[in-house]
Order: sequence, then C-alpha cells, then structure tokens
Amino acid sequence: MVASSPAERRLLIKNVRIFDGISGRLTDGHVLIEGRTIAAVDASPIAETPGTTVLDGAGRTLMPGMTDAHVHLVGMANTLLDLAMGSQTQLAAATLAKARDTLLRGFTTVRDMAGDTAGIRHVIDGRPELGPRIYPSQAAISQTGGHGDFGFVYELPTALGGSESRVEQIGFMRVADGPDRVLAAVREQLKLGASQIKLMVGGGAASLYDPLYTVQFLEPELRAAVQAAEDSGTYVATHVYNVTGIRRAVEAGVKSIEHGHLADEATIALLAERGVWLSTQPFVEHDHSFLNADSAAKNREICAGTDQLYRWAAKHGVKTAWGTDLLFEPDRDDVQSAMMVRLGDHMSNVEALKMVTSGNAELFRLAGERDPYRSARLGEITPGAWADVLLVDGDPTADLTVLGNPSENLTAIVKDGVIVKGQPA
Repeated sequence: MVASSPAERRLLIKNVRIFDGISGRLTDGHVLIEGRTIAAVDASPIAETPGTTVLDGAGRTLMPGMTDAHVHLVGMANTLLDLAMGSQTQLAAATLAKARDTLLRGFTTVRDMAGDTAGIRHVIDGRPELGPRIYPSQAAISQTGGHGDFGFVYELPTALGGSESRVEQIGFMRVADGPDRVLAAVREQLKLGASQIKLMVGGGAASLYDPLYTVQFLEPELRAAVQAAEDSGTYVATHVYNVTGIRRAVEAGVKSIEHGHLADEATIALLAERGVWLSTQPFVEHDHSFLNADSAAKNREICAGTDQLYRWAAKHGVKTAWGTDLLFEPDRDDVQSAMMVRLGDHMSNVEALKMVTSGNAELFRLAGERDPYRSARLGEITPGAWADVLLVDGDPTADLTVLGNPSENLTAIVKDGVIVKGQPA
C-alpha cells in the first residue's frame, strides 16, 4: 500500500528507459520518488528499503506527465445547453469527472483558459488522483460583442446597464469595456484565484458577433490589463488570430498569444524578437463541430493556417507551447490525445514530447508568485521535480502514436507521488 501521508510515501520505479523531458534520448535507469517529488534518477539500481512501494517498468519508457497549455475544463465537460441551464453544482461535478478523464489520458497539468476552476484546483490538490494540476485563468475577459460575449443581441450590454449573461454568472466569461472596467475585471479574476489572465483580442470561430478580422479591446484597455496582472506578479494571455490584434497585444505587453493561425510571417518573427510565447494548436476541421455555417467557415479559415504557422514559428525560433482548446462536446474529449499525437505532423517526435512536458512548463512559470506549483519543477524527470510521470508501453520518441491510446499504452500514471493507475510489483 502507498502511505497516505505525502511525507511518508516512497516509490521506486525500476528498470525503465527514461525520457526526462529535456534531453533527446532515452537512458536506462531507475527513479526514486519520495513524497511528492523525485528524489533520485540513477543508472544503477536503487535500494528497495522497507516501506518502499515498487513499480517494475520491465524496460518500458518512463516520461514526465504531459501538459495542456490551453484547456477549458468547464467547457470540455459541458455542452452549451449545460452552461445555459445547468446548476453550478452540476457544472462543477461534470468538470471534476472530466478532469479525472484528462488525468487518465496522461495529462497531469493543464492551464485553464476560461472557467471557474480555482475551487476545483484546490479540491484536486488535496486529492491528486482526481485530476490534473490546474493553472486557472478564471473568467476570460471580453469586450461587448467580442469573442466572449454570449449575451443575446436584444439584451442591453452590461456597460449600458444590462444584466450579466449566463456565462458571466457562472464565471466562464466576463464582459468589460473601457480601461476602468477591464482593470476591475482583471482584479476580480485575480481575487478569485487566477494564476494568469486571459483576454479576447480578436474574433473566433465559435462566437456569434465577431468575424475573424475584428480587433478587440483598445490599446489603453489592454495596457490596463497588463499592468494589473504585472502588479500581481503574473501575465496576460490573449485569444487572437489576426495580424493587427496580435501586434496590438504585443505592443501592450502581453506575454502569450493564444492561437495566431492567421498571422503573417513578419508578425511571427516579431513574437521571437519580443520573446512572446505562441500557445497554439495543430487544428484540423474535424476537431470541432459547429451549429451554423458561418462558424464552420471561420473554422476552415483558421485550420488552413495551421501548417504555415508551425513552419514560421520553427523558422524564427518562437517559444511555442501546445494546447487543445476543446469546447462544448464532452463526448469527444478524447480528441485531446489525438491532437497531441498530431504535433508529429509539424515537428519531430522528440520536439513534440519536449513541448508537452518541459516546454509548456516554462510558459506556466510566467505566473511567477501566482504559480501554485512554483515550489518544484514540472515536466521533467530530474531530482527535485514534481513526481508526475507516465509509464508507457512503447517508445514515444520513435512512435508518438502510442500516446494516442492511453487506456492501452499508459500502464502506470503517477501524479504528485500518488499511483493513479498501475499496480506495484
């Protein structure tokens, strides 16, 4: 049995081929976990002292737990109808259940980019087997008529005295106009436990009122958000596809561009020059379903930019992270694994594995003092790192597709030093 107290847990994973999340090769060895962190990584056998739980890898691959830099846990777990009609407890319960599924796919840490998940994070941190570590953004912030405005056209905007839409009431979005309201909205999310701030700075596929070419938030509004985030030791990430929106966000001091599929090469080069992250997705059309032809057409335009986006990012050395951005189709959340495997269409297997482990973790660390997991390193199998590891039946450095079938090929999952899946020897 694994000791119930984190301080008492001692887990030895022996006879494995280790991908440490940093180097590009596998090494034979053994890994000792004490409590919640990795204590030793050694090519020589490690003593099996009394009270040590042992997992025999039998030559399988051990790699860090994967990360997803752009999830919507509430949105993945619930349909639009659920968001409109479900109670807060129903939405939270569904989210927690789907969080467990996410963990069982091998994703031990996620950055949530819209949704009330700070409370769920606290629950999971106390019970690591319930789901991944969460970097919450709380409600994503949108202008009136922007990508996060789900109010009906006949409703008066909140800035003009109207009532909050349902997605605002449940903490999924926040609509704010003008620097003062944007400043208050940012501070509200920080008060609620956000690790970083998410703003909508351009049009999107799923939203009703904003074509992809639209530029959202004026520069003074963006600067107010950036200043408020920086004053709290963290940063702003922005949903945006088009060139003008990306450039406006960069000039305002935003640290992470989410998506960016309609950028031109000069704008991608600018991200590299300014050290701004590109957190993006290898989208194809069938990743999402849409109820109207306009959204489907916008989605086709976005997907058409995927390949060149990755090529330009690699050419100019942009710091690139990976996420999924799945929404409102809880019966298709396994697309998360398929999208990760698809990274292999745009880079080498090792580059993809580094991105979804130590690479994303570097982006997460921009949260600074608001980083809930800053006391140890994520995405690595090194002494002192968080004990989040996957035992894989197969070699993902040679065949990334083994991670596309987690139920069969992830023979053990360890998070926070706790065996979530797998049996001791």
